Amino acid sequence: MKLSHFNFELPEELLAEYPAENRDESRLMVLNRKEQTIEHKMFKDIIDYFDEKDVMILNDTKVFPARLYGNKEKTGARIEVFLLRELNEEQRLWDVLVDPARKIRIGNKLYFGDDETLVAEVIDNTTSRGRTLRFLYDGSYKEFRTKLTQLGETPLPKYIKRGVEAEDEERYQTIFAENEGAVAAPTAGLHFSKHLLKRLEIKGVDFAKVTLHVGLGTFNPVEVEDLSKHKMDSEEVTIKPKAVEQINTALKERRRICAVGTTAMRAVESAVSSSHTLNEIDGWTNKFIFPPYDFSIANAMITNFHTPKSTLLMMASAFAGHDFIKRAYEEAVKEKYKFYSYGDAMLII
Repeated sequence: MKLSHFNFELPEELLAEYPAENRDESRLMVLNRKEQTIEHKMFKDIIDYFDEKDVMILNDTKVFPARLYGNKEKTGARIEVFLLRELNEEQRLWDVLVDPARKIRIGNKLYFGDDETLVAEVIDNTTSRGRTLRFLYDGSYKEFRTKLTQLGETPLPKYIKRGVEAEDEERYQTIFAENEGAVAAPTAGLHFSKHLLKRLEIKGVDFAKVTLHVGLGTFNPVEVEDLSKHKMDSEEVTIKPKAVEQINTALKERRRICAVGTTAMRAVESAVSSSHTLNEIDGWTNKFIFPPYDFSIANAMITNFHTPKSTLLMMASAFAGHDFIKRAYEEAVKEKYKFYSYGDAMLII
């Protein structure tokens, strides 16, 4: 398949600037692959599609406040620094993106906060916007991380043009977020409220937690027409024995196994054994899923509505079938579903 197969006209007003008032009251489009039918529901209706002993795979990664603003030495120019990943705890080295990048060269220093107690020195260029920074801070590692958290803000996606507001700190985080390390939320999980999770639990639905720290791999644009030439950035992934056992039992019993989001799906598909069961994993994945692809673990998927040409749309297309997703997206645009991180949801069964 080619990149151009995933292009479509997306009206700008359908990009959600704010989440639904209540998490579980966003809209839900249900795609039935066998019947090729499309239904329009509310997200909380998802409970009707699951039975006792079915499994939902949740990504329990937690977003950290990854966007900082510093001032360049001498000129005082305001520079956005987007923390991607920590490279070395002891030396306080981080992979970051800077904007505007053309102004930031090796050797430059950036000062953060009103008191300028946090300083960073640029020690390497990694990509056109990527840099390696060494942070200088007079304090313990724990104090340094606290300072980063204080200075950072919720890393809302760039398409959201408004400033970060107080409610974003809570709403751009799933209610089951536990392990800090993501620079973006696993957005399909944002639709679950405490009440809905409780109702699913009472019904006997099992939750298997996996961790994939969402990095830029998920969002980096695809710039090659031949999809097999696209390289995903690596993202850290952990699947522990408990989740392996829950999922493999459900596989054996032919239950419904639902990946909540493309990141949960990529996590489990990165740890498939030769006998098509799930293995433990503690490492990194750069798995890129696009059509045609045979999925081994999940037989259902919850996902948001994605932007044109995105790797997320490609995975949904591989799972639902390209023509079916195309038809669903045409309907979503016509019915004015909201797209992207704070947008509406889709259940593919």
